[in-house]
Formats: sequence, structure tokens, C-alpha cells
Amino acid sequence: MSTFDELMGEVMSGAERFGHREHVQLTWLAVRRCGTAGAMELISDGIRRTARYAGVPQKYNATVSRAWVELTAYHMSEAPAESFPELLRRNPGLLDKRLLTRFYSSRTLASSQARTGWVEPDVKPFPFTLPQGQGV
Repeated sequence: MSTFDELMGEVMSGAERFGHREHVQLTWLAVRRCGTAGAMELISDGIRRTARYAGVPQKYNATVSRAWVELTAYHMSEAPAESFPELLRRNPGLLDKRLLTRFYSSRTLASSQARTGWVEPDVKPFPFTLPQGQGV
């Protein structure tokens, strides 16, 4: 199983900075190598640890982390063998940093509940059903 640091190193080997595209690529790699549940754990733990190390632990948001993994995994399941550039060509919305606002109000995403655990979308449901009992 891959570690967060290994995946981050792979993503950053061809990037100048860690922006949104790199975040999505990191998520894509994690889902591809660890499956959706494993990616949720790996990404959540890695981002939480990184935020804490940077002195901004309040920036970690459990709902945002899980939602991006779920959305990325959903789109990957439609064509499991495709490359990252192919995924983005087919799903350009993944490059929209504000994609989650289609599903969540800003107030909900900023809530303490969203920062510490899973909160269901309050604007529009995801285009798929999450397995029952799956929590972060």
C-alpha cells in the first residue's frame, strides 16, 4: 500500500506547486492504488497531518476531504483504466475548486460538524449513493 508521502512525491515530481489540480491527482492516485475506502483514510490522515505540521490544523475539513475522494472515485469507476489526463478530459468539473458548492452550502462546509466528520450534501445529493454506514 502506498503512503501519503510517496503519492505526494509522485504528484509533485512534475509540479511547481501543490494546487487544486495536484490535489485531484493525489486523490486519483490514492483511489487507484488503495481503493475508495483506503484513499479516504490515506488522504484524510495525510491532509490533517500536513495542516497540523503547517500550523493551521483548522484548515482540515473531513467532509471536504471525503467528498473529493467520493466524487473522484465515482468518476474513475466509469472508466477504471483511464489515465489522469483522460479522467480530466472526460470530467473537467473536477478541476473546478468550487465543485462542492453544487452540493453544499458554504455555511455547511464551514461548520464545525463538517470540519470534524461527515456531513451529507445540503444543496443537491451526489450523483451516486454512498454505501450505508460508511463514515469518516
